[in-house]
Amino acid sequence: MNQSTTVWHTLSIDDVYLQLNTKAAGLASEEAARRLVEYGPNELQAAKRISPWALLLEQFKNVLIIILIIATALSAFLGHSVEAIAISVIVLFAVLLGFVQEFRAERAIEALRRMAAPTATVLRDGEEIEIPARELVPGDVILMRAGDKIPADVRLTQAINLQIEEAALTGESVPVEKHTAPLDSRDLTPGDRKNMAFAGTAPTYGRGRGVVVTTGMDTEFGKIARMLQTVETGRTPLQENLDKAGRMLALVAFALVGVIVVLGLFRGQPFIEMLIFGIALAVAVVPEALPAVVTISLAIGVQRMVKRHALIRRLSAVETLGSTSIICSDKTGTLTKDEMTARTIFVAGQTLEISGAGYDPQGKFFLDGEAVEVFDQLKQLLQAGALASDTHIVHSEADNRWHVKGDPTEGALVTAAAKAGLHKSDLDAEFPRVNEIPFTSETKRMTTLHTGAGGVIAYSKGAPEVILDSCTRYLDKGGEIALTPGIKTLIIEAAREMANQALRVLAVASKPGAALETAECQMTFLGLVGMIDPPRPEVSAAIQTCELAGIKVVMITGDHPLTAKAIARELGILKNGRAVTGAELEAMTDEEFEQEVENIEVYARVSPAHKLRVVAALQKKDHIAAMTGDGVNDAPALKKADIGIAMGITGTDVTKEASAMTLTDDNFASIVAAVEEGRGVFGNIKKYLMYLISSNIGEIGLMAVATFAGLPLPLSAVQILYVNLATDGLPALALAVDPPEADLMRRKPRNPRTGLFTRPVIILMAIGGLWSTIVNVGLFAWEFKFGGSVKHAMTMTFVSLVLIQFFKAYNFRSDHQSALHKPFANRWLNSAILWELMLLVLIVYVPFLQKPFGTYSLSLTDWAIVIFLAFTVSPLLELAKWFVRRGYFGKLS
Repeated sequence: MNQSTTVWHTLSIDDVYLQLNTKAAGLASEEAARRLVEYGPNELQAAKRISPWALLLEQFKNVLIIILIIATALSAFLGHSVEAIAISVIVLFAVLLGFVQEFRAERAIEALRRMAAPTATVLRDGEEIEIPARELVPGDVILMRAGDKIPADVRLTQAINLQIEEAALTGESVPVEKHTAPLDSRDLTPGDRKNMAFAGTAPTYGRGRGVVVTTGMDTEFGKIARMLQTVETGRTPLQENLDKAGRMLALVAFALVGVIVVLGLFRGQPFIEMLIFGIALAVAVVPEALPAVVTISLAIGVQRMVKRHALIRRLSAVETLGSTSIICSDKTGTLTKDEMTARTIFVAGQTLEISGAGYDPQGKFFLDGEAVEVFDQLKQLLQAGALASDTHIVHSEADNRWHVKGDPTEGALVTAAAKAGLHKSDLDAEFPRVNEIPFTSETKRMTTLHTGAGGVIAYSKGAPEVILDSCTRYLDKGGEIALTPGIKTLIIEAAREMANQALRVLAVASKPGAALETAECQMTFLGLVGMIDPPRPEVSAAIQTCELAGIKVVMITGDHPLTAKAIARELGILKNGRAVTGAELEAMTDEEFEQEVENIEVYARVSPAHKLRVVAALQKKDHIAAMTGDGVNDAPALKKADIGIAMGITGTDVTKEASAMTLTDDNFASIVAAVEEGRGVFGNIKKYLMYLISSNIGEIGLMAVATFAGLPLPLSAVQILYVNLATDGLPALALAVDPPEADLMRRKPRNPRTGLFTRPVIILMAIGGLWSTIVNVGLFAWEFKFGGSVKHAMTMTFVSLVLIQFFKAYNFRSDHQSALHKPFANRWLNSAILWELMLLVLIVYVPFLQKPFGTYSLSLTDWAIVIFLAFTVSPLLELAKWFVRRGYFGKLS
């Protein structure tokens, strides 16, 4: 029998025993040993790992890395050992960085394995014993109680007030009440299988027992592990764009270098001289600083993001965030606080609102928008709710947050009372509990008896219809009155109104002078409390910022549809789109879903496989999809998404390992900051490439036109290599730390299909490069014909070329904003240019440098000419950007 295909929740307990050939007293030890051989150990199996050596070799398949290795060899051949070593270090750094990132990315399943329970209490040979959880087999009968971790998927055979926390698996924000009755529907999600308990979840209340039905990789946890193993993570837009850029630069550059060398040979230039010149030009054209610039840009982005509560695990994720077009956000703990909060109170015929969120006991009570003091009827209600609870709230100095110790629903009641100055510890001291009638899933209520100044008093809380049926009196504004049918109708309407707002409603009652036997009859109805896991206060503003930035936010949760829609409307996520459930999603074909996916704004009651399907469908529509989450159920989708975002505080180790980024404050708003940094990083990489390629066009154009025109070579091999060092060096690295542009978060997400080089960017690079070619060829030809020596002409051209590229560095700080807008905001660029200018002056005037560089001392007039000619590129590029801003050259992204 295949243990993973049987629909266990639809079977009766007797049928489960029959199917698994077991009984209520458990398996015999010999049979358990046989089944352990048959089914294997109850543990998650890691997929076949890629060897570290294979991962390391994979890094060398990058086109740019291969080009740089060739450039290293050529530099060494030329005798330029310093440059060869520098390029080697850059290559090694880039390769090791990629290796470390990919090696760490495979650890998600190990974290999932660590979440499994180490031991289990099981019935073997009719005896209750504790065994390692890995030795459990289908057919074993296990016992579970509050505080345990469930070791396998179990069909419950006994559930005594059993509540299980399943948030990590299903996203359900409150513990789920369990029962043992068979369920009719075959297609229920794990969150709706109330007669099942799942591996990795934990009972919070009551006790139970059940039959192990699936173990290891066949459990719901195991299915997630298998999805993590099979999910393929795609290449990021940055990786695609850089590979494309590397291939394009290599092809164009080597083709032109080849033509120039062949023409030189035809003109009678010595072969060795042209070979060395060709190698130098090839090395100059290859962007060997690109990996360093990319790494530095990303690393600085990572540092900035840590300060803004976002921790990056993979550097490429920084850029991916910048082009994100849709964020699929889990509800529980991400958009909401994952802390049940009393929001509405119906007391003495009035409906009050309560401010504050979570377990922080700071808040006020409002009637019709006006703050009110705590009146007697409200005080009695809150006191009753707190005393009839076993839960406490405590403040942690470690994270400066309030936490609940016990049931989240009771935590909401205790917190509401504390907001009125009624603290649980003080109440327990003043009204000691002397007896209680515990909550059961059958009675749906809990009653406690306390002693006080007026004798014994009973307090009861539970489902509104249950509490209402046990009441004969009602606490009104003027005091206690008879509970008439009209008042009952009023209370039922108030409860229905709260439920329509997706609030979980509890009723509270009291009875003075009660005995245990009669405590739950002829009570006085005190009021209703409506509670919900509330949205984080800052999320609404963050979602509005996402809208301004052209990013759509979609809620995707395992929680109830009514709750999901209420929260989504409140946050502004659900507007004109659809809300669908996991069952509705299951009924759609892939084609139908792909047609509808962009219209759906809320997904409720979904399973891990559904989340994965949502991400995949969005990616097919060319969206860059981000997925946020904190539970184990989110891990496969986080790994599949273009950018997976885990919660640092409430998130499990599994989600953190599967994700590319972790929010250290669990704050959805931090994603907005991360998007801004991502856009800034990509912008800086683009600035560098614009600057580099425009400079390369100017260099190759100068050499090519001079060669075609029959002029001598305007630069020596050493001068070419120095220009390369001067432009690809400090100024280029300084552009990697350029401050973000002011309108960064008012732009739509960049279309990843457009790549780095949009039409306006190509035009700007071409204008800068061609103007550099025209100016420098003209200057060289003029100086060669009228200025005297070739050495003087070459020095003038060399200095002019370097200065033009320095001016362009300031122009290319933006592809559309004027260079006059905060022109010297990049202090690193200012320092780099000053340093390079000092070196340039030394090369021109210091005698022992003049010989290797082939330079000649320039006069003040010469300097005036080259500075003026070099500066002319700036107004020309500013005019081009004026046309870009008006859209004459097409869209920027």
